[in-house]
Amino acid sequence: MTAQNAFSPIAGTAEFTADGETVLACQLLVLGAGPGGYSAAFRASDLGIATVLVDQRPTLGGVCLNVGCIPSKALLHTMAVVDAANALSAQGIAFGAPQIDATKLAAHKDAVVKKLTDGLAAMAKARKVRVIQGTGRFRDPHHLEVAAADGDAPKIVRFESAIIAAGSEAATLPFVPSDPRIVDSTGALELRAVPKKMLVLGGGIIGLEMATVYSVLGARVDVVEMLDGLMPGADRDLVAVWQKMNASRFDRIMLKTKAVAIDAKLDGIHVEFAGEAAPEQPQRYDLILVAVGRQPNGKRIAAEKAGVDISDKGFIAVDRQMRTNAHHIYAIGDIVGEPMLAHKAVHQGHVAAENAAGGKSFFDARQIPSVAYTDPEIAWTGLTEQDAKARNVAFKKAVFPWVASGRALANGRAEGLTKLLFDPETHRLLGGAIVGTHAGDLIAEICLGLELGADATDIGRTILPHPTLSETIGMSAEAFEGVCTDLLPASR
Repeated sequence: MTAQNAFSPIAGTAEFTADGETVLACQLLVLGAGPGGYSAAFRASDLGIATVLVDQRPTLGGVCLNVGCIPSKALLHTMAVVDAANALSAQGIAFGAPQIDATKLAAHKDAVVKKLTDGLAAMAKARKVRVIQGTGRFRDPHHLEVAAADGDAPKIVRFESAIIAAGSEAATLPFVPSDPRIVDSTGALELRAVPKKMLVLGGGIIGLEMATVYSVLGARVDVVEMLDGLMPGADRDLVAVWQKMNASRFDRIMLKTKAVAIDAKLDGIHVEFAGEAAPEQPQRYDLILVAVGRQPNGKRIAAEKAGVDISDKGFIAVDRQMRTNAHHIYAIGDIVGEPMLAHKAVHQGHVAAENAAGGKSFFDARQIPSVAYTDPEIAWTGLTEQDAKARNVAFKKAVFPWVASGRALANGRAEGLTKLLFDPETHRLLGGAIVGTHAGDLIAEICLGLELGADATDIGRTILPHPTLSETIGMSAEAFEGVCTDLLPASR
């Protein structure tokens, strides 16, 4: 291991008692068992490093697997099937109104989560990764105190190196009262009841995904967003397609508006608004989802006692090897900055683990994709038009409308579009975005193109299967080069 250790290297994990405390000694401590944390622990173990993984939850997977990405996608898939069944009436196939059992739906979602968490537990056991449940806080540069969830005496983990993967938590608003009818994304996923009237505070991806679920279940939904558009980060032409398709779901989309007072009464939650689209009178809701972003957990783990610098907002700065200012401590995932995405954390976790094992790995991703799993989905990666204009980066774009896609028309889902951005001189791919069904899966080809440095000719001359939605990527590249035969010829 690294030469800066304060004590002799440890051959494996060892548990002993010192000064009346239970001490578990290991080579590597990983704090946080989300996608980045467990991936780091498993990679380190595969490299022969004795690893201890600490998390406050009884199951591995963190927020993403237990109360975030996975359960929300289980519900969104079911809701998409319901919507698709309803849409078939226009094609001559009619079903009766769906009979929704929210309890069974929640059980299905929980079963999906359990299958995955059970699998992670088995993989941790097979790799001999020691898992400790409890809340971890650093005591000094080589010791972590773990407060047990069951109230037992805390354990002390003594480590040579550490990877901080403590993640983030849902942001709160100071004027929001405590009431079971006011929930964050975790509470919304519990499906305690289906409200008649729902308000989503925040027009980002998380809020709109849950708005989709509750809308299909029968709720009427309002959304309030301080900014001038929904889904910040996505280009406006993509969001416009989504918004047109989903107009019927919402009673109000209040942009440049904010909630300024919330009063919990017996008959519902009453909300007063201010801003351009604010109603004159307070509005009553049965359920409010607070989805105003996430904040890092940097200030909850006493990292400063380990010598790790923490910003005022709770972020931890790292270099390209994911190393903090404390040479033997690494940090990954949400806690090191935006974008707060599980797939970013996983790759950073691998880099950190390899470096903790004495390697020399770097996190040098050329792109990190983002996906809104709404209906239609919106996915983008690399440079967006918004980014390019803000940074004064020259680009040219090509757009292939799905109305010219045989597969999209056959699917009855021709509302989408595929957009690619290219360097005007080299024709090298700079970024891409898709709005439409399965956009989150389709974006993978654009991710690979960016990582490999592809240009428009590379993409356009790649033979893709017909008829598929993936063809829209190749046709976008052909349109850029002026050789697409599936669109009208460019004016001369």
